[in-house]
Amino acid sequence: MERTILHLDLDTFFVSVERLVNTSLVGKPVIVGGMSDRGVVSTCSYEARRFGVHSAMPMRMARQLCSQAVFIRGDMELYSRYSRLLTDIIADRAPVYEKMSIDEHYLDLTGMDRFHDCQLWSHELRQKIIHETGLPISFGLSENKTVAKIATGQAKPNGELEVPIPYINSFLDPLSVQKIPMVGEKTYALLHSMGVEKIGTLSRLPPLAMERAMGKHGLD
Repeated sequence: MERTILHLDLDTFFVSVERLVNTSLVGKPVIVGGMSDRGVVSTCSYEARRFGVHSAMPMRMARQLCSQAVFIRGDMELYSRYSRLLTDIIADRAPVYEKMSIDEHYLDLTGMDRFHDCQLWSHELRQKIIHETGLPISFGLSENKTVAKIATGQAKPNGELEVPIPYINSFLDPLSVQKIPMVGEKTYALLHSMGVEKIGTLSRLPPLAMERAMGKHGLD
């Protein structure tokens, strides 16, 4: 049986919650994280990202790149409350789900296509989440977690994307290997040094070559 995996990910979750509480933040560059110079960025709005700000960046650097941003320490209790609301909505409708983080879930919809159009079901669930939480959320739908998660990234912000099995290769091949979950800066630098920048190029490398270059991680 072909698997069907749905990946749901709230968009700039902390920022989106802050904008629900304070609508004056809508449209402005917003950065949430530790307020000291030693602090790091937890998340930031798309407006801040245009200045080069990103998650896990030192707050000092974020201030230099986007001094006009609104900086917020964050409220984990508030974010957790919205996260539980999201999970409750999913748990009420999904046959099997896995909560990966405060803002991210995987749903196994395998077999549901005998009774429902999985893309339509996923769309209706997403609309229900938006209606009941007020938060933007994106999803990717495909045959496994990796492709579904990459599809979600391509669907953002606040979108949805299904990648049917026959189209997986044509979807993945032109994308940067940086789109692959868990490919960080060091792994990307190594792959780049090997002449590998696109997922299509990576897919044509012999597994043995990847193992020699990166050990077990390369095989994975």
